[in-house]
Amino acid sequence: MSARFVQWLRSDWTIGHKTVHGRLVLAPMSKLGHVAFRELVAGYGGYGLLFSEMCSARALPTANPDVSPCFRWRTSELPHLVCQIFGSDPQDMVLAAQRIQKEGFFGVDMNMGCSVSGICKHGCGADLLNHPDVAVAMVREVKRAVSIPVCVKYRTGWKDDPDFAVDMAKRFEDAGADCLTFHPRVAPDRRSRPPKWEYIGRVKQAVSIPVLGNGNVFTLEDCRKMVEQTGCDGVALGRMAIARPWIFAQWTGRLEPDDDIFYQAALNLVDLLETHFGEDMGLRYFKKYSQYLAANFVYGHTIWPRLWKGNSLDAVRENIRNYLHSCPALSSRPSLYMFTT
Repeated sequence: MSARFVQWLRSDWTIGHKTVHGRLVLAPMSKLGHVAFRELVAGYGGYGLLFSEMCSARALPTANPDVSPCFRWRTSELPHLVCQIFGSDPQDMVLAAQRIQKEGFFGVDMNMGCSVSGICKHGCGADLLNHPDVAVAMVREVKRAVSIPVCVKYRTGWKDDPDFAVDMAKRFEDAGADCLTFHPRVAPDRRSRPPKWEYIGRVKQAVSIPVLGNGNVFTLEDCRKMVEQTGCDGVALGRMAIARPWIFAQWTGRLEPDDDIFYQAALNLVDLLETHFGEDMGLRYFKKYSQYLAANFVYGHTIWPRLWKGNSLDAVRENIRNYLHSCPALSSRPSLYMFTT
């Protein structure tokens, strides 16, 4: 990989009136991008921004960070932490954004991309793309209510129509959005088909605000191709970042990992899960994470159930020592069959 591209990944850019130090960001991932995982990523560095997992806009104004599993953070990460919210009511989104600003987050991100039925049936997430006027009004109202950067994550729409995605990008920008994260798949497509990166290029050409590309970036070469083909301002990494939390540091030339890193990262995350969430919730979160960890290995489908087996975090630690201390055979890229989220 060229030194010039790696240097570009480390370069500064702006969202609204704020500077971001790096072109790679951690995409929002439900039940994966929690405070413990973000602390693990932060220990390696190399990222420009971290996005929280999505939080309910209705619940957020009165949420207690000591209780809420998603609306929880470390003070040191706030300068580069964006809180993602979902909702169907503009006023809920406004009140949530105001709370986010009050707590000192870098910015707020409005989820218009989640296509899970439990979210869409309540008029949230990607369902907002069925109601473009409501979606645009939400952005406008939130922008009027806060001074921090306002971001929007969205998909192509419910039909494979790039013109719709381009039109929405323009309307979001006109409503005051400071940055877009665009995932070029239709909402009904749960990754059964490859994302159409060329749509990212069309969105980028249509607006003057920054656009982050998202979708099927698994290698540094994938990253370079996305940027080269689309002109996007940065890349949001989701599943690959969960599988390899050091990916930001590795791709920006800050770290050359050895095979031992899988073992050490897993043990470190268990400690962080215990610190932030305790035994029971820590176990549940580790089980979800361990599927992505196991996807790195040739026989990951057999390793995965062995990693989370047990009724305590100490049992999990012992599993990690037994199965990862001598690093199993690695795949050239993680198994997509094990990337289910």
